[in-house]
Amino acid sequence: MDPLEVAGLIAIGLAAGVASGLLGIGGGVLFVPGLVIFLDEPQLRAVSTSLVAVVIVAVVGAWRQGSYGNVRLRDGLIVGALSPLGVLLGAVLANTVSERALELSFAAVQLYFAWTLLGRAGLPLRRATR
Repeated sequence: MDPLEVAGLIAIGLAAGVASGLLGIGGGVLFVPGLVIFLDEPQLRAVSTSLVAVVIVAVVGAWRQGSYGNVRLRDGLIVGALSPLGVLLGAVLANTVSERALELSFAAVQLYFAWTLLGRAGLPLRRATR
């Protein structure tokens, strides 16, 4: 691994860590595009690598936010307990569909959440009407 790649990984890790602690995002939202765009990783490898990194971010973030009293442990455990079933299905699908389908699906999910959050923040978003 060359020094530029190491610097890229450090930058992605720091940015994702700050975003995770500040906004509750970081893993998939920043790790995946960062690995794809800046380190030229294929989408599937970036998604898979992100899963490893998210574990570390989640543990540290939950511990720190827990010390502030911000964690709803029961809700987190319920969501977490149900997630492995989805991960098993998602991993099979990710290894079945094309790289292009993964890229477009990831982008579509990001755009949907961005649009929804902008609307919730009070921006006057109009839907296209015919």
